[in-house]
Amino acid sequence: MAFEKTPSGTRGARGPAGSNAFMRFISRLMIRQHRRSGDRFMGMDLLYLTTIGAKTGQKRLTPVTRFPDADDSWLVVASSAGAARNPSWYHNIAAHPDQVWVEVAGRQLRVTAEQLDGAPRAEAWQRIVASQPRYAGYQQKTDRILPVIRLSAAQTSDSPPTTTE
Repeated sequence: MAFEKTPSGTRGARGPAGSNAFMRFISRLMIRQHRRSGDRFMGMDLLYLTTIGAKTGQKRLTPVTRFPDADDSWLVVASSAGAARNPSWYHNIAAHPDQVWVEVAGRQLRVTAEQLDGAPRAEAWQRIVASQPRYAGYQQKTDRILPVIRLSAAQTSDSPPTTTE
């Protein structure tokens, strides 16, 4: 599947400082906490996105805010809270669009990722900011267009790779 990446911006919120190994450690702790709290964070529903690293080829697990779409499909926004750069998981999906899985409410499934453009993106964006107005603020912080991705259950239901980070 073709996946056209949007470019990074020239301004935006500052991302967290620290090494990738440290950030993965913190992410694992946060995932544990999110799962205990019913897969929610700051009033937002989460899904756990598994991708294959664009540079490393290793499995990467990332909690991402989800917005309901059709049956067995969700919208996610590559916002990085309004940072100038797209998040790593976005680059991973672009590099390996056929190797994306989600865990939602304890169910793991392979998904197809589709970046929305034009009218479908505008309609989805309106639903996203109506549900979580903070995303409008994220868009104001940066000059890049925040990618909106539809994750839809794929026809195959194979599990994500079992290697650990």
